[in-house]
Parts: sequence; C-alpha cells; structure tokens
Amino acid sequence: MDGTQDTAPATILVIDDNETNRYVLASWLRRSGHTVLEAGNAGEGLALLAAGTPDIAIIDVCLPDMSGFEVSERIKRDPETAAMPVIQISAAAISSEDHAEGLHRGADAYLDQPVDPAELLATVTATLRYARARQRAERLTTRLMALNQATLAVYSAIGFHSFAAAATGGAAALLGCAASAVFLSPQGQAVHSMVAAPGARADANPVTEDVLEQVAAHGLGDGTGAVIVTMPQARWRSLLPAARLTGDLVLAVARTKHGRPPVCLAVPAGAVTGADDERLVQQFAHACALALEALRTYNEEHALALALQRSLLPDSLPAAEDVDLAFRYLPASQNAEVGGDFYEALQTGNGLLLAIGDVAGHSLAAATIMGEVRHALRAYACEGHRPDHILDRLETLLAVSHPAITVTLCIVLIEPGARRVHIANAGHIPPLLIGPDGAAHFHTPHGPLLGLQLPHPPPTAVDTPPGTRLVMITDGLVEERDLDIEVCLENLRGSALSAPAGPENLCDHLLATCGEDKEDDIAIITATLR
Repeated sequence: MDGTQDTAPATILVIDDNETNRYVLASWLRRSGHTVLEAGNAGEGLALLAAGTPDIAIIDVCLPDMSGFEVSERIKRDPETAAMPVIQISAAAISSEDHAEGLHRGADAYLDQPVDPAELLATVTATLRYARARQRAERLTTRLMALNQATLAVYSAIGFHSFAAAATGGAAALLGCAASAVFLSPQGQAVHSMVAAPGARADANPVTEDVLEQVAAHGLGDGTGAVIVTMPQARWRSLLPAARLTGDLVLAVARTKHGRPPVCLAVPAGAVTGADDERLVQQFAHACALALEALRTYNEEHALALALQRSLLPDSLPAAEDVDLAFRYLPASQNAEVGGDFYEALQTGNGLLLAIGDVAGHSLAAATIMGEVRHALRAYACEGHRPDHILDRLETLLAVSHPAITVTLCIVLIEPGARRVHIANAGHIPPLLIGPDGAAHFHTPHGPLLGLQLPHPPPTAVDTPPGTRLVMITDGLVEERDLDIEVCLENLRGSALSAPAGPENLCDHLLATCGEDKEDDIAIITATLR
C-alpha cells in the first residue's frame, strides 16, 4: 500500500450527546471528505462499532450513560477495535489531570473545546497517518512471517507433489486468496497446480511444456530474475482452460539460470493491493525458483549416484547345482542419499560364497568405498582364502585406503554338496537359518566390524540338512527407531517362517511384511540348500 494513502479520507465515528457540537464536528469532517457516523450517547456509539469498525472515533468525555474514558477502555480491550485510534474531546474536562487520565485510559489524542476546525482536522490527519502506518507495518510483518513459512515449505519439499502444494499453498497464504503455479517438475513434466483458498488442498495437473514457456514469455521471456506483470483473464484461460482463478491476474515469473525452466505464480489482481504485496509475491516466486532448481539438481545428482551404486553391484547371481538363490536390492527412497549396502555371490574353489555388508554412511563416497570392498572381496575369494582370512585382508585394505571407515560384513561359504556352511560375521546382522523341520534361528556368534583393526575369529561350521533355507539381509530391512533390534529380528524370523516356499517368494514376502516405508537401503539374499 502506498504511504500517501495514510492521509486519505476515512470513516469517522463521532459520539457526543450535544447535538449542536456533534453537528459542527460532523460538518467540518464531511467538508474535508470524510464519512461520518453520529451517535448521541455511548450505547449508540458502541452499537455502531459492533456493526462495523470505523477508521477513527471522536468521543466526548462527558456522556449521559457512561464516561468517554470508559468507552475508550472498551474500544481498546476489544481485539476487533483495539487498533482503532480514539480522539477524546471535552469542554468541561480540560485540566492536565483530565488529559492524563484520558490518555492513560485509551485515547490517542485529547482536544479541549471550543476547538479550532484546523486543529481538529490536523489532529485527525496525524492520528490517521500514524494508525495507518502502524497497520501497514503490522500487515507487512504478518506477511513477512507468512513469506518465511512459505519459503521454508518450498525449500523443504522433497518431491513434485510436496513442491506443488508448498508453492501454491504459500502464495495463497501470503495474500489470502486462491493461487496457481505453473512449473516444470524435477522429472521434466510441466505442471499446473491450483489451490482454491489458503489451507485448501492443492490440485496438480500435467500440461504441455509450451504452456509454461508461453506463460513465462508474458513477463520474463528468456531472461533471469523475477518479474511481476498483469495478465488478462482471457489470455490466462486460453493457455490453461481448466484454471479456476477469476478476473485479471498478477503473474510472478522467476528463473534462476539461463536455459533453465521458469516458475510462474498467479493470483487474482484484486489480492495485490500495492507495492508491498508485489514485492512479497516476487520474492516468493524467486524462492520457489531457487528451491525447485535445488530439487532438480539433487534429483539429477541422486539419479547419477544411484546409477553408479547399481553399477557396482551384481545384476545377477551365479547358478549353483545344490543351491537355489534369490536377491533383492531397494534404495531407501527416491530422495534419500545413496548408501553403502552391498551383496555378492560367486563360485570359488572352496564352494559357493555369499556375502552381504554395509559401508557406514550415506553418500557417494560410501557407495564408492562399497565398490572397492566388494571387488576386493571377490579377488580374495577367487584366490581361495577362507572367510576369516578374507575379513583380515579387507581389514588391511581399509587401514591403508580408508582408515576412518567402518564396514559390517557377513560371509557364508557353502561347501560343495551344500551339507555344511561356514559363517564369518564382522559385526553384521546375523544370518537366519531355517531348518527343514521349521525351526529358525539366527547365527549370532560374530567378530568385530571391519575398520577397527581387531582380529577376526575363525568361521563357524554349521551342518545344513537338505531343505535348509538361509536369509542374509542388511539392517535397512529390520531396523526401526522405536523398536529394540531383538524385537525387529524376531519380527523378521516370524515373517520368514510364514513365507511361501522358494527363495524368490521368500524375498518378496520379507519385503512386503518388513520392508515398507524404511529409511535405509535394503539388500536381501535368500538361499535354499537342496
């Protein structure tokens, strides 16, 4: 709102029981362009206040039904009228003590009668100017807080749907109106998002990419930055026939870099009442563009890192005469950082070697170290080293190459004929062995995790009759923040016992019963020893 409007004509309530005085005051005010409401006593005045709040009140101190001081106190106690300025006027209560009492009890100014008309009008103007400036400041503060909350919401968006809701919902909350947004999602889909009112649910629908470019061309063209323009309703509807905004629109268009898609916010033109509102919408549009660019960049980097991570893992398991194998690998989510979970299965001169592990941390570095550990494990296994010796050599590798990194790793060597397995566990989730009789237990003996430079005990040999099933997992499948790990493992054991036959079915059943909405990567190897 322009500051020159602080002295614009106002609606003024005059409460005075003297009809002549009231007529004179009202006449002066009306000749200056103000709208005047008249009341002959406090009760009438309070009734007019209840019907609608005027901009200012002029109240005689000596009223027949209550004092003007008490009327002022009532006005200032009511949240609906507390910000309304009050000028008290009196021909009898004119002492300094009267002035002090009036100001203490709610008056913003105090005039003695008879009053000069110029002094009255100047006092009204000054009081209005201060009150309106304060109202503007309070309104701007409220909207700046809303801008802060809306900006935090768009920067917190972790995907297309949450960004659409944050962008349109934020614009609606800023100006208290319906809002729309047009943008290119991180997945490359042009989207038109709409919200009917602050707090309402956002609806998002795909549109063609040329619509986004045409909307942006109306204000920004191929430039960068953020601009505010007005778009006629007919033009908006021609581009977006499903749009529900009515009347002409104020459009905020923002782009962060040349060659990148813009973000467009639209609100009804009537909701933007001045330069302050324009700057708020412009600032929010720029924040949306920055947030979406960061989200788009993150998605691109995450996809690249995930592709690298998958390239470091085997895409199939070896065929084995005496063992049926299955595996699953699931990243935690599209928005989570890549982790260091890995698995391995290969035929060696000593039998079929299965391994599953986890490099500490969630980052591209963790995924890269995972690849180094996995390839080194393959090399040591192909050289014929037994499981605990493989762990010792990996310990040396980490000490030389990555001394600050720890790794959990479980190795199971299945002898030819599949009648015995050798288990070496370096601090990893224990493997689950399910006998043909239905008895299931975790093989809990294990040594320290890798990276601590501690010796590793010899592997444990376990006899495995035909039909024995083996489950090896990473902790992402079972760990839950509010449950003890023993409870989580027991849930896994129960799920495995209820799974249908076959390693593929077992993998699917474990994911369905234990793997929903997990915050970490999940790797599973299942084996049936024939």
